Amino acid sequence: MVVRVPATSANLGPGFDTLGLALSVYDELVVTALPAGELEVDVQGEGAADVPRDASNLVVRAIAYAFEAVARPLPGLRLEAHNVIPHGRGLGSSGAAVVSGLLAAKGLLAGDVEIGDDTLLRLATEMEGHPDNVAPALFGGLTIAWVDENGPQHKKLLVHRGVSPLVFVPGFTMSTTLARSLQPLQVPREDAVFNVSRSALLIAALTQSPELLLAATEDKLHQNYRAQAMPETDKLVRALRAAGFAAVVSGAGPSVLVLADGPGRRLEAAAIADTATDTPWETRMPAVDFKGGTVKEYAEDST
Repeated sequence: MVVRVPATSANLGPGFDTLGLALSVYDELVVTALPAGELEVDVQGEGAADVPRDASNLVVRAIAYAFEAVARPLPGLRLEAHNVIPHGRGLGSSGAAVVSGLLAAKGLLAGDVEIGDDTLLRLATEMEGHPDNVAPALFGGLTIAWVDENGPQHKKLLVHRGVSPLVFVPGFTMSTTLARSLQPLQVPREDAVFNVSRSALLIAALTQSPELLLAATEDKLHQNYRAQAMPETDKLVRALRAAGFAAVVSGAGPSVLVLADGPGRRLEAAAIADTATDTPWETRMPAVDFKGGTVKEYAEDST
């Protein structure tokens, strides 16, 4: 079985812990069931030097979490991870790992226990802590995620074809825990109202009116507070926005996401990134992923 899960960018400026976007950068996981008690983990690509190869591996933990949730014994596992999503850069690598494991568990349990979308989102949110990355990783597109008395919920929306994402990835990383610790527990009422208005506008901009993206991506709840921990990211965001680009911190950072209103402007944004800071940035030009995580049976090449 092959599991394929997209990168994600959360927050998108004003939509803190609520909005997320799936991007066409994918981690792939080949999963084979083994006799109980056996475990083989191979990791290639991003994180290959650091990702655990034992039961503490996040994908393994997610598979085990799903099996425990449905009261089924965990089989032995062989995992071959081909990672492309950068780690520690605000592009949802941990959420993708959790979703990969849960989708792998769903595939392994097929024919015995059916794990539906609501259960997948609930389990992923329990592991990840909040649903803004795992919802688009699971379902694709633009997602609005929230939690009510019935648990985590989501609404998937299609993104206007005129929205062209662009991601600038630095060589340094950022701890999500550290980034979140820099935010105050309370914010001024006017800042909260500001973000409510911009979040509402952002939905309209992403689905109907890309020309409104610059105004719609303004934020007062988290980016300014986190800027001290990643000054080069803050400098690039400010330079891009001054030039008219809807640039935001991707997730907890330090990558920068640009929501360009058309593919033609992406090269102009890339040129700004080359000169705006002292940090080299890897430029990626993904599309919006509309499928989310997928599972298919793996057929060995017999030729």
